[in-house]
Amino acid sequence: MTRKSVSTASGEVVYYTSENWDCGRDTLVFLHGLTADHTMFDPQFEYFKVKYNIIAWDAPAHGKSRPFADFTYPKAAEALKQIFDENGVTSASIAGQSMGGYIAQSFIKRYPETVKAFIGIDTTPYGEGYYSKSDIFWLKRIETLAKLYPINAMKRAVAKQVSVTENGYKNMLSMLDPYGKDELCRLMGIGYAAFLDDNCDLEIPCPVLIILGEKDKTGKMQSYCKEWARRTGYPLKIIKNAAHNSNVDNPDEVNEAIEKFLST
Repeated sequence: MTRKSVSTASGEVVYYTSENWDCGRDTLVFLHGLTADHTMFDPQFEYFKVKYNIIAWDAPAHGKSRPFADFTYPKAAEALKQIFDENGVTSASIAGQSMGGYIAQSFIKRYPETVKAFIGIDTTPYGEGYYSKSDIFWLKRIETLAKLYPINAMKRAVAKQVSVTENGYKNMLSMLDPYGKDELCRLMGIGYAAFLDDNCDLEIPCPVLIILGEKDKTGKMQSYCKEWARRTGYPLKIIKNAAHNSNVDNPDEVNEAIEKFLST
C-alpha cells in the first residue's frame, strides 16, 4: 500500500492506496473502527487488491492522522470526499467497521451519488428510532466511564471485548498502543457523542450488506443489527467464530461475504 495524505483545516489525514492503481477498475474503500487504524484491514487488502483499487485511512484523530482538532462526522466525511477527489474516484463501494460504518453513513448522507454499495461490519444504523433514551444517556458518558480504568487494563479489556481469536486480540492491542490515557478516553467519548450529533433518519440509495460477528458482545450490537435488517430488508450475514472485529477474527468468511455481495 502507498501512503498518502490530505491537508484539512483540522489536521493532516493519512491514507493508503493500492500500489497498482488502475483507473479502469472499481474502487473499494475500508473505514476502520473507533481507536483502531487501517491495519485492521490487512487481510482484506491482500484478498481484494487484485480486483479492486483500494483506499484505506487512519481516520481523523486516529493512528497517523493525529493530531486532529475537534473531530466530527461531517469533518470526516469531508476529508473522505477530498481523498476521493484527489484520486479521481467518482464512485466507490465502502466497507465500514463499527465507527467506520458511522463515517460511511455520514458520507452517504452528504454524497449519496458517490457510493455504489455499503458494507456495514459490526456497526449500527443511522436513524432516530433505533436508540432509546437509555442508550443515548450511556453513550454520552463513555468518556467519563473510561477514565475509571487504569490505561493498560483498559487496553487489554477493549482488545478482549472486540475479539475471540489471538490474532484479533493482538491486532487490537497494537492499534491501541500509541494512545495515552487522556487521548484514548477523549477519543472514545467524542466517537460516540459526535455520532449522536450527526445521527438522523437516513435513506441509503445503494445496496447494503450488514455483517455481524456471531460473538459480538459490544453494547447492543446484536439487537441493533438484527433490527436494522428487519426494518430495511438488508441482508444480514452472521460471521462464525468472530466478535466485534469480525473481519480480523474471521477474515476468510468476511472476505467471501463481501466478494459475493459486490459481485451481485
